[in-house]
Amino acid sequence: MKQISPRFVPVLAAALSLGLAAPVSASEDGWDDAGTIAKNALVVAAFAVPAVEGDWEGVLQAGGSIGGTMLITQGLKEAFPSRRPDGSDNKSFPSGHTSTSFAAAATLHNRHGWEAGLPAYLVASFVGLSRVEAKKHRVGDVLVGAAIGTATGHLITSKANERVQIFPWGDTKGAGVDVSFRF
Repeated sequence: MKQISPRFVPVLAAALSLGLAAPVSASEDGWDDAGTIAKNALVVAAFAVPAVEGDWEGVLQAGGSIGGTMLITQGLKEAFPSRRPDGSDNKSFPSGHTSTSFAAAATLHNRHGWEAGLPAYLVASFVGLSRVEAKKHRVGDVLVGAAIGTATGHLITSKANERVQIFPWGDTKGAGVDVSFRF
């Protein structure tokens, strides 16, 4: 399994920590904003981590996982209209923010291991919580969204090549790329 270089962990941590920002207030709008920021941070991380590593297959797989999840989610929203708890529309089932977040987390997990997956799943779980707290979804909407995203992410994303590892790194004194081959 391809491991993320310890020198790259701060970049991933910074992207994911954006998603852990607590709502400015306990209002529904605060939860909604925080969940949207967290979802967007996960999507960026799902594309950025393989891109920075030069793993273009990983970038394509992230796009397939997230895009496929969005298509399934939108199809279900149209097929099974459900009123949101806040009454704003009939697009409650399933949660799109949650399905997208879990697709990004599953992609990071499957492609880069638990070191990337664990924090990503924590952020995705926060997204699901934020959708319930913002009164945009019920718990069932979020659980189905999480299942869709996780399944799609794991079905479309494959493990990175274990024999070739590319580790970009950087600090205040320089930057570079470490490449290792296993024969």
